[in-house]
Amino acid sequence: MMAGAPALAAVDWGTSRFRLWLLDSEGRVLALSKGSEGLEAGRRLGFEKVLRNHLGRLLAPEALPILICGMAGSHEGWLEAPYVSLPASLDQIAEAVVAVAGTDLDVRIVPGLAKRDPAAPDVMRGEETQLIGVAAGGAAGRRRVCLPGTHSKWVALEDRRVEDFTSYLTGELYALLSEHSILRHSLAGIDAEAPVDPGNPVFVQALEHTLSAPERFFAELFSIRAAGLLNKLASTDAAARLSGYLIGAEVATALRDEAAPTAVTLVASGGMAGLYGVALTAAGAAVETVDADGAARAGLMAIATRCIAGGLARQGA
Repeated sequence: MMAGAPALAAVDWGTSRFRLWLLDSEGRVLALSKGSEGLEAGRRLGFEKVLRNHLGRLLAPEALPILICGMAGSHEGWLEAPYVSLPASLDQIAEAVVAVAGTDLDVRIVPGLAKRDPAAPDVMRGEETQLIGVAAGGAAGRRRVCLPGTHSKWVALEDRRVEDFTSYLTGELYALLSEHSILRHSLAGIDAEAPVDPGNPVFVQALEHTLSAPERFFAELFSIRAAGLLNKLASTDAAARLSGYLIGAEVATALRDEAAPTAVTLVASGGMAGLYGVALTAAGAAVETVDADGAARAGLMAIATRCIAGGLARQGA
């Protein structure tokens, strides 16, 4: 089936990166523009300027509807899109989209989600759009959803309703420990953004050890440094061991209350999909993997169809 004319500019504006897809009225990708202009670059250069630059690269039509998810809607972003409180239906998220004033661009921003539990408050921005994409393409019912990242999210999704979620600083801890702790000497020369090989036996061993005894997590971290000094542990293996400990602790904690092996929908791409796939399988979970970028696009398209359906029809005609 041939793709049609551009109907939507779908934007995922994260903390450290920017992606804009031109989609037709069926949600098919016509073009992609991406870059490193995340939240701080948007604040420094101007959000509208960054957006216009990417639209210009793709020769996007001037009247094209633009829908943005992620950090552009944060308190520090272009325009704060207030959080929708849990429990929240995914339709409520679409209904709470905020229009940006003061520009001749047709821009709307997706709100995040907030868990306003005084004992365990939590927030997300961007992942809610991926959840909508997951719900749009999957069967009804209750599911556990894992969204790895700098701040990984574990979500209880009931049909099209987010009942609960918990954030884990797994990715941020990996970067902090590998770059700013004593472990930086063991990981010297390793790019914190470089993916660990999920097939590395050192990763698998560390992962399985932590899954079986997560209470030993903090006690094991310094062993990475000791292994470098005493056993000449290579930097690549040190990175693999650190990753195994961190991901193992996250997965063990997230699944500890499960009475039996559970099914988990893993929303991830590339290296993260491989690492978490190995971890979840080792923990006894049945894993369904959904591409993270595909989920974001599907979610943005589903939201746009609901909140700017007339604009999509005009552009896609």
